[in-house]
Amino acid sequence: MTELPHDHIIPYKASEKTKKEQVAEMFDRIAVRYDLMNRVLSGRTDVAWRKKAINMLKKYQPQQLLDIATGTGDLALTAYKLLHPQHITGIDISAQMLEVGKQKIAKEGLSGKITLQLGDSENLEFPGDQFDAAMAAFGVRNFENLEKGLSEMLRVLKPGGQLLIIEFSRPRPGVFKGLYQLYMTVVAPQIAGMLKQNKEAYQYLNKSAKAFPERNDFTDILTKAGFKKAKYKALTFGICCIYTAEK
Repeated sequence: MTELPHDHIIPYKASEKTKKEQVAEMFDRIAVRYDLMNRVLSGRTDVAWRKKAINMLKKYQPQQLLDIATGTGDLALTAYKLLHPQHITGIDISAQMLEVGKQKIAKEGLSGKITLQLGDSENLEFPGDQFDAAMAAFGVRNFENLEKGLSEMLRVLKPGGQLLIIEFSRPRPGVFKGLYQLYMTVVAPQIAGMLKQNKEAYQYLNKSAKAFPERNDFTDILTKAGFKKAKYKALTFGICCIYTAEK
């Protein structure tokens, strides 16, 4: 499979571990304060993005959903509250992120409806044609091999199943683009540091977001992976995109 430039961006340059191992270690380190950082850095805009994305699945009424790189379960929780499916399975390579997510799900009384488990998004331990929808929020850019991960998502979807991906993108040229770059490069890592978070982790997240193929480039990759009807919708001055496609 084709290797893309973003596949080689890693959190810790001095480490000899693979990208996958480094990403798991990074998220284990920041898991406890991850949700707080998301809310602070985005001004809670990330909550609205998730809701808007999940609402795009309503007309399909999916009953079995897979949440890739589920992290602390934010997207899975949003999906259950808006769609009320039979079951949602979330997987992630970070045990600490999953632990935070399980606590949130239990607090909502949804442990029987949402299952979180340790898993490799690029080697899914599910049979083919199992899920009505597969989704990921800000996770596919952390794949060690993007095309392999997307191919796995395609494999486990039922024929006609829906793909939903939320990812950061870069604003188009203009004043806002300059402000966005300043915020992501300088301000966000400083805020992370003040909140005793791992500044190196947020610098990696910024670099990976910049290198990630966006808009038409990403829909082309989805089509190459075998998906149909791939398209995107840009949100909030273009700093985020929702991608949809079908098996």
